[in-house]
Amino acid sequence: MKRRSESIRRKLLPAGAFCLIILIWWALSAGSLIPEYMLPSPVDVGKAFIGDFPNLMNHARISVTEAVYGLLIGTLLAFALACAMDRFVHLEEAVFPLLVVSQTIPTIAIAPLLVLWMGFGMEPKITLVVLTTFFPIAVGLLDGFKSVDPDAVALLRSMNATRGQIFRHVKLPAALPFFFSGLRISASYAVVGAVISEWLGGFEGLGVYMTRVRKAYAFDKMFAVIILVAVVSLLLMKCVSILRDLSMPWARRRGQQSGNP
Repeated sequence: MKRRSESIRRKLLPAGAFCLIILIWWALSAGSLIPEYMLPSPVDVGKAFIGDFPNLMNHARISVTEAVYGLLIGTLLAFALACAMDRFVHLEEAVFPLLVVSQTIPTIAIAPLLVLWMGFGMEPKITLVVLTTFFPIAVGLLDGFKSVDPDAVALLRSMNATRGQIFRHVKLPAALPFFFSGLRISASYAVVGAVISEWLGGFEGLGVYMTRVRKAYAFDKMFAVIILVAVVSLLLMKCVSILRDLSMPWARRRGQQSGNP
């Protein structure tokens, strides 16, 4: 009973905070404290979302495709590089500083170059998503590999276990929590990265849609797109959480025993 009430409380608090934000938003727009063209009311945003729903879904399909492809490619590359850096110390010393430096370059500065090199298709958008999502996963996995209990590794070595067996039975299970933490962060970045790349060149996608409605001063539609991007990002993060629970059932059971949902 106590666990159930705790779970309900955890769900009600975010819902209450969300409702409070909507209420403050409505009060600011209804009281004319901020001009309507700068901050449309939630009602106007809802009408714009419903009225242009088919068009929004068509553009969202393109952006989500770019985000998912970029996230998958970024995950595979990050996994391969993290394993290589864990295996070869000199490779880590050479590559890791370059990864850190790559994150200091603004995304908005890379996007025009990618469009110039690859054209206006999906390729530059997917590449930008890969660059955006690659770093958190690679760093998380590398930290996970380094967190392995050395006694467990020594025990398997004393039993003549191969590198592959040590990786499969000790290193990979220890690194999974770090991997999924990085993947959740990357999933939240994926759609945003795709939208940013679409701002600077393209024919379809939520970024292209945002550029068009901004030039038309249709800020109610602009807010509708922002909300849609947030919802899609949350859905991607939820998919990662489901994948984590399926891959780590022992962590799910441990969380239920401690009272966490």
